Amino acid sequence: MEGPKAETVIKLKEKGNACVREEKYEEAIFHYSHALKLDPLNYSIYSNRSLAFLKMQQYYLSMADALQTIKIAPEWAKGYFRKGEVEFATFHFSEALSSYGKALARQRDDPNIRHALTKTTQGWLTDRRADEQIPWLGAGVGIIIGVVIVISDQTIAPKPTLTHPIIMALLTISIALIGYAISKGIRYYVKCQRKSLLEPPLDLLPEESKPAQSEDGDDEEEGAGHHKSPRFTKAQARQRFKKGKS
Repeated sequence: MEGPKAETVIKLKEKGNACVREEKYEEAIFHYSHALKLDPLNYSIYSNRSLAFLKMQQYYLSMADALQTIKIAPEWAKGYFRKGEVEFATFHFSEALSSYGKALARQRDDPNIRHALTKTTQGWLTDRRADEQIPWLGAGVGIIIGVVIVISDQTIAPKPTLTHPIIMALLTISIALIGYAISKGIRYYVKCQRKSLLEPPLDLLPEESKPAQSEDGDDEEEGAGHHKSPRFTKAQARQRFKKGKS
């Protein structure tokens, strides 16, 4: 692309980059989006907008731009790096390691990629230890609670109800198993919450508010004035919802 349009794209990109440096991420996204309308195959702008979305914790949109960057420029390391950043931020450490590895394969002398790999490896190891240790920690807490119940029954209660050692042991083991199961469930819930971070934003517009489609694919016109129902993207619907809450 040459001429005035190319110059406009460059200026919009520079404005977006300046806004990112000033932490004005919404404004940066506005400039990047305008530039992409003029140059929809500019993978570096998709990469920059992915970073801006990431800074706003809009993980789904950030991932979408990272994937678009990779689609347009599959041999460019930065696209995989952006994808890894989103995956790391959402605690998808295994996927992030894979993305950073692909970035490093394309740009082996980049210290930022190597640092990201080291940081992600540490996060993956910590998360794996948590998966292994937290359920047993819950079991340990359950054992302590069980022992406290048995001791309290024997020393405080006027007439102990736990009279047989096997019953005491079974009670303690049962509470320990409950603690293990609860802790395991908590870890599972955490994993599910992490997955939801990369899910698309809710479409807040009900189906009835969308224009009906005629058999030939055109929107049906309503009323004498032939007004059409407005269309909004999911991102626009989300922004309208935020404004409505403020």
